[in-house]
Amino acid sequence: MHEHEHEHEYDDDDCCGGDEIPAASVGQPVADFSLKVYDPVEGFFGEMDMEQIQEAGKWTILFFYPADFTFVCPTELADLATKHEELVKLGFEVFSVSTDTEFAHLAWRTTEKLLENVKFKMAADPTGKVSRYFGVYDEESGLALRGTFIINPDGMLVSKEVNFYNVGRNADELLRKCQANVYLRANPAEACPAKWVPGSQTLTPSEKLVGHVYESMKK
Repeated sequence: MHEHEHEHEYDDDDCCGGDEIPAASVGQPVADFSLKVYDPVEGFFGEMDMEQIQEAGKWTILFFYPADFTFVCPTELADLATKHEELVKLGFEVFSVSTDTEFAHLAWRTTEKLLENVKFKMAADPTGKVSRYFGVYDEESGLALRGTFIINPDGMLVSKEVNFYNVGRNADELLRKCQANVYLRANPAEACPAKWVPGSQTLTPSEKLVGHVYESMKK
């Protein structure tokens, strides 16, 4: 709905859909981009803009899924909705993304009872350009695979997960990964071991830890 009013790291054609942008990679900054959204809370159409999110010091979750009015997808979005409030408290902006339009999102959110508690913005990528950038676009079907991406407030991609069409995700694990990333941003000298949850033991990598992780975890 909105025209661009800011400068991007890439020119407008590249940023919002050119074919020459390098693919998003973990550990690297993501390109600035924008997507039209349907906001279920406000009940209107708007726009998400990565540059504005970063300027606000927010984390970002992009939750790609194949299509509205399908079968596994509403179960995933409903599951994500159960963790939305906790994610917001951690400083996250959450966006579901598919190659449907924002108008289809409104219709689906209105008719599918599983989505009645969805309060995160539903982003539209009908050309598949942002889905391609994040490596989840299926050229044969024109749909996005089940991709989850976590972007920190500096604009760096810190986590990605991609599933095929028939395997749904678990929002409990997404929340845990978000909690770990937020903790490590505040404590960069530490590392979170497998199954780490807030309040449990972390690791502090050093030459003394090499070959002695077992002993460290027993403390």
